[in-house]
Amino acid sequence: MSSSTTTHYAAVVIGAGQAGGPLASALARAGRKTVIVEQEHVGGTCINEGCTPTKTMIASARVAYLARRGRDYGVQTSEIRIDLGRVRQRKREIVESFRAGSERRLKETPGLELLFGRASFTGPRSLTVRLKEGGERTLTADLIFINTGTRPAVPNIDGIETVPYFTSTSIMELADVPDHLIVLGGGYIGLEFGQMFRRFGSRVTIVQRGGHLLSREDDDIANEVANVLRDDEIELLLNTTARRVSIHADHIALTVETGGKERAVTGSHLLAAIGRTPNTDDLDLAAAGIQTDDRGFIPVNERLETNVPGVYALGEVNGGPAFTHISYDDFRIIRANLIEGGNATTTGRLVPYTVFTDPQLGRVGLTEHEAREQHRTIRVAKMPMSNVARALEVDEPRGMMKAIVDAETDQILGCAILGLEGGELMSMIELAMMGNLPSTRLRDAIFAHPTLAESFNNLFASLES
Repeated sequence: MSSSTTTHYAAVVIGAGQAGGPLASALARAGRKTVIVEQEHVGGTCINEGCTPTKTMIASARVAYLARRGRDYGVQTSEIRIDLGRVRQRKREIVESFRAGSERRLKETPGLELLFGRASFTGPRSLTVRLKEGGERTLTADLIFINTGTRPAVPNIDGIETVPYFTSTSIMELADVPDHLIVLGGGYIGLEFGQMFRRFGSRVTIVQRGGHLLSREDDDIANEVANVLRDDEIELLLNTTARRVSIHADHIALTVETGGKERAVTGSHLLAAIGRTPNTDDLDLAAAGIQTDDRGFIPVNERLETNVPGVYALGEVNGGPAFTHISYDDFRIIRANLIEGGNATTTGRLVPYTVFTDPQLGRVGLTEHEAREQHRTIRVAKMPMSNVARALEVDEPRGMMKAIVDAETDQILGCAILGLEGGELMSMIELAMMGNLPSTRLRDAIFAHPTLAESFNNLFASLES
């Protein structure tokens, strides 16, 4: 429906992601006339292209992995065959279920209007929305919230425009398992997809410009992740730069440079997982005077305010940590401040995350490198997962545990858990950090046996003096 009139709202939310959807509902329930504008699908990257679909497919890959390992457990299995079409369909069904539920909740919220279309600023408090169904709407508002997220970045490689490469979104729509998948990027997206397709049966080569995978991690953690992937027969090319790429009749040819020497890597499919670009191109932020950085992200202060009063940016579009739970916490900060009369900020918040390789890597707080850069006096606890009874009993002993502890206060500053259910174990340590428990409390706690949690007894008993 098109209208030439201007509609005024108390709040306009651009983007129905993991911050935008809950925020729009909360504002409407608080009695503020609100409209939320979504360009494509309710739920944002997480439900439609990120967490939900990838972890659904990773679950299928883990079943394939365990089935192949049946003999290790005394279970005889026949030949394992992958029906990627069925894997894809299962993924689609779960995504559609989550998306439909999110959309239904928005539509059923009194005082909230949902528009599908593309929004762009015409001034600090005004927007034009080109509706998906045709026509335009003009909106003005007292408050505007931007939650437009990001999309996969395009590699800066000669010839990339001539090659039918995949992104983290498009590769999930494959109907057949690639013969040889080349992955550009050794971050968490590249590693999750690389291991997943290796378990589906692909040969996999990961090309990483840096000297180790997962650039946020300490060297020992990153090296142990590399050991896990090599154990899975994934080829890792570290300190390697992609220079050129071309398509041939039966393969993709990628020219890479390592140590000043070039070589060719050939494969059937190419996945670009080199980072993400903010969805700010079409917003015409300049018309509102909203500043961006040189990559297009929208800088905000600790209260998520842009440089324009009354305009906020939430989620990864503001350049903060690109995690769903951080986007949701951005919503909670806005809710606390604008609806509940609080004074919440992003200052000092913990940023936990899990890389869903298998085993998982869960991390929260400071790394050892970060702690030493801050000139903190620390003690480090490290232990291989092969020392954990439960991991041995289920024959999943790969990985290691590492915790950073303040030497003076005995407070836990951070941890990295690469191992069976590493994300869940990390979350337990995060709870201890939130409760200001000293490491000795975990060292001396009585945990049920045999559980993964009891590994904390030995981990914190191993603290360096």
